[in-house]
Amino acid sequence: MGFNCGIVGLPNVGKSTLFNALTATAAAEAANYPFCTIEPNTGRVGVPDHRLHQIAKIVGSANIIPTQLEFVDIAGLVKGANKGEGLGNQFLANIRDVEAICHVLRCFDDSDVTHVEGSVDPCRDADIIETELMLADLESLEKRRPALQKKSKSSKDPFMKAQLDLIDRIIPLLEDGRPARQLSCKDGDEILAFQQLQLLTAKPILYICNVNEEDAKTGNDWTQKVENRAQQEGARSVIISAAIESEVAQLDSEDEKQEFLESLGLEETGLTKVIREGYKLLDLKTFFTAGPKETRAWTVVNSALAPQAAGAIHTDFEKGFIRAETISFDDFLKNNGEQGAKAAGKLRLEGKDYLVKDGDILHFRFNV
Repeated sequence: MGFNCGIVGLPNVGKSTLFNALTATAAAEAANYPFCTIEPNTGRVGVPDHRLHQIAKIVGSANIIPTQLEFVDIAGLVKGANKGEGLGNQFLANIRDVEAICHVLRCFDDSDVTHVEGSVDPCRDADIIETELMLADLESLEKRRPALQKKSKSSKDPFMKAQLDLIDRIIPLLEDGRPARQLSCKDGDEILAFQQLQLLTAKPILYICNVNEEDAKTGNDWTQKVENRAQQEGARSVIISAAIESEVAQLDSEDEKQEFLESLGLEETGLTKVIREGYKLLDLKTFFTAGPKETRAWTVVNSALAPQAAGAIHTDFEKGFIRAETISFDDFLKNNGEQGAKAAGKLRLEGKDYLVKDGDILHFRFNV
């Protein structure tokens, strides 16, 4: 599994259209009225990576298995969602379960598609969603604080006291209109306590600017404002035309898709951009395993050591980790595979402290 992200936004900004296109399914109904999506639709897509095919060709693998990205299409939020408006409680609960938020913002004008706020203003729309998430977090923390205060008086549990201290620091932040992700944690223990609070505004955000076809390459004034906002927040942003993505999804071959994109002056699909920015947002990297049966991509966080990478394949690999036979992608390619890399002295035996690098081809030695 790569990572999962919730697609959120106000009604009628193109969320479900984008979801359908990105996952190449018809799972989510796209209609010109609010709340056409009630249950969150989930779709998984293989993460495109040219290295997979190059490795598989050298090894002669029977199968190629990419790592996956999961999209969760969450129904549109409106003002008052934190109080249950527009099925808000249900939607907020769905957001709580994802790793990152893909916030779709309408950056196009179309008189045929109504806007719930009456006009196009993506930064205002972003503020509406962020405010609802902050209010929901504030309510959650204010409910937790009295019980923690009571328990902490008779408890010597440092973790409980750390959580209470965090709550006391986060509440003023939220009251000041700032998301919890702006809080600076002191150390690893505090980061763990922060994560266990499961705050909505702690999740990283990728702003997806949905534009008309003519603005897909260069963007427009609205997308520039969103980009400026993302830079100020330490978030990320991409420009996508859901209409173009829908057309691309209907084409059968990769050649047809590439030819269509080139005719519009585009180099890559919106899905590719979302994945790239999503990986940067969540600080992820990819390693590979390769053999006659399959070449497979795996996703781990950038800080993952060799045993943690082994655990991404199977928990037994991590528990019984001994060594990782390691070849960099460039060395694997240059030396035409494992035997050539080994003969050239490019196959290394790495231990428990090895920080896995993006593109590594790994074979784990373990004993359970």
